[in-house]
Amino acid sequence: MMGNKVIRTSIFTFFVLSFLHPLFAQTADIHPKLPGAQPDRVVLNVTENISSSMAVSWRTSTEVDSSFAQLAVSDAHPSFGGQAETFLAITQYLEHGELRANYHSVIFQNLQPNTQYAYRVGQGANWSEWFHFTTAGSGKPLSLIYFGDVQSNIHSLWSRTIREAYRKVPEARAILYAGDLVNRGNRDIEWGDWFLSGGFIHASIPSMPTPGNHDHADSDQGKYGIAKFWQPQFELPRNGPKNMPEIEETCYYSDIDNVRIISINTEMFDEKKAIRNAQVKWLEDVLANNPQKWTMLLIHHPVYSTKRNRDNPELRKTVKPLLDKYRVDLVLQGHDHTYVRGMEKVPMDKNAVSGTAYVVSVSGPKMSDVLRADWMDRVAGHTQLFHAIKVDGDVLTFEAYTTTGELYDCFELHKVAGSTNRFVDRTPVGMPERN
Repeated sequence: MMGNKVIRTSIFTFFVLSFLHPLFAQTADIHPKLPGAQPDRVVLNVTENISSSMAVSWRTSTEVDSSFAQLAVSDAHPSFGGQAETFLAITQYLEHGELRANYHSVIFQNLQPNTQYAYRVGQGANWSEWFHFTTAGSGKPLSLIYFGDVQSNIHSLWSRTIREAYRKVPEARAILYAGDLVNRGNRDIEWGDWFLSGGFIHASIPSMPTPGNHDHADSDQGKYGIAKFWQPQFELPRNGPKNMPEIEETCYYSDIDNVRIISINTEMFDEKKAIRNAQVKWLEDVLANNPQKWTMLLIHHPVYSTKRNRDNPELRKTVKPLLDKYRVDLVLQGHDHTYVRGMEKVPMDKNAVSGTAYVVSVSGPKMSDVLRADWMDRVAGHTQLFHAIKVDGDVLTFEAYTTTGELYDCFELHKVAGSTNRFVDRTPVGMPERN
């Protein structure tokens, strides 16, 4: 009898913990190994133009003071490595608490578009495996992956989202992150979970992250700003506002085929007026001198919040007029831990739309309820999602998939010469709203 009671209690405890875990619990950290001579945390990043260049970063122990990257056009013959070119990495030392590490980065230049390359990183007897990446290039449809907030339970629950996204969109040329990649930006163990969850995907498809509030923290001197790990571990474009080191590699743009994708640091909008003004001025210049057919804005805080008691009036006051003026096609956002998409209704004509599609999404398990508003055409609550974006000529297709691989939402934007985009709703028939 006692044995049966123990079994019943264990089953009940397991049921309760299983039910509560995704909503409230933070699983035990998966502590990554400390850095050694063998490179780890290898990650590709976008450059200003990934048709002709690609950036890669990795980590070693401080005993490694020089590290290298090797690059060759990939080939099925295993001797391709004999043709590889070797590049000396730029090395940056990072000290945080008891952690000591060297971060290394290389930017591969003068690449050919629409070409598959193989690369590895390391030194001496310690090298990574060979990874493949493919440059972007005109003439073919472009695929991208977009994630809302990752943030919590990264290894236990977000890992399935990025792996399902890779299975669904293996041809993606870049992965876009709308901020809050981790919960505490100065906590190395959480970044370890992020790298562990993505594995070789991070090393094969370049990431384009915009920072969220949780990717910021106080420095050792007590100054608030981008987390200590951000700039050493990511090699991102430095084409943002000049003389603004506080937002370097957080406010930038990348041109991918005929799409310009722009990141601005919305967390710093309310921290310092000079930073906000510099970003707004820079954003208008980047939009006004944009040669690309399509334009996307990647930000953390939503222009229109989807969660109760949240609002971002300074963002709406300063950035929204530029989105309208330059007809930005798609705004990708996070922060509110919901899924919402819609086309903003023009106030003077409730049946018209402005031509800009707004999306807020979440890829990790931290969830919120949706606060309904008129502009929302499709919503989801308490649902982990990832998104496939395809650009083919004059048509942009946006798909929302659940982390279990179901198509939950879909729409198209069609370019119309001299007018706003034509919106086509492709919501899957028979798929009920999850809210």
